[in-house]
Amino acid sequence: MHRSALILLACAAAAPAAAAPLRAPLAADAVPMVAHHAVYTLSLASSRQGAVTAASGTMSYDMTDVCRGWATSQRLQMDVTNRDGQLVKMTSDYATFESKDGRQLDFHMRQVTDTAVTSKVEGSAVLDGPDGSGSVHYTSPENKTLKLPPGTRLPTTHTETIIAGATQGKRFLTLPLFDGTGADGAQNTFVVIENWNDPSHQPQPALSSQPFGRVHISFFGLAPTEQTPNYQIAMRYYLNGVANDLTMDFDEFVMNGTLHEFKPVAQPTQC
Repeated sequence: MHRSALILLACAAAAPAAAAPLRAPLAADAVPMVAHHAVYTLSLASSRQGAVTAASGTMSYDMTDVCRGWATSQRLQMDVTNRDGQLVKMTSDYATFESKDGRQLDFHMRQVTDTAVTSKVEGSAVLDGPDGSGSVHYTSPENKTLKLPPGTRLPTTHTETIIAGATQGKRFLTLPLFDGTGADGAQNTFVVIENWNDPSHQPQPALSSQPFGRVHISFFGLAPTEQTPNYQIAMRYYLNGVANDLTMDFDEFVMNGTLHEFKPVAQPTQC
């Protein structure tokens, strides 16, 4: 799940863990990522200073095993009414292909507000340095290449690293992330793992056998002076990478996301 939000409070005495190696020791074996189709219902949780009076929407997410990598697509649709009574319709389409070694990413993101395209980002990234560094080449919104810092995670690997850390009892992680949703290269993420629980009865029976935990993620720019997150999310992560109970903070308002449709997708029989 990529770029959603929640405000985090971290104890000053608790030092974040340094970025782990590119592939966390347990990630490949202990994080059995599952191909799946999911649909979330979005509802308004709160609004700051009355900026938004109503909001609703849906988000669909598909993750497909294509043998040498993971193909994902995410579609976010929201209707937001502001304090002036104006209804704004927003749609975001985001698609990626990430190699299973966590070193290559092709990405495409398109945002539409009402009928106007307000953002389009696409290109490819490669992490070819021994320290997990690399580069991203954008073809839109402009043709340019940027460096990616050591230890950078791509989106699926980022999720794997968080879940692997949770199974190892870690509480805090700091991880550079490049997910292709913006045109400024990588960003820093600060992850708080609230808990990790044994399987229990879940509204989606297919998830009842999965351990799970609550995770908070804040997104920051790479500059050392960046002290305020520009995006935040909280969610329940299951061991297989599925997310539920989302809290997405869009600065002026906060949305809740509830998983109401979930279907595992069969793995390919031949690769």
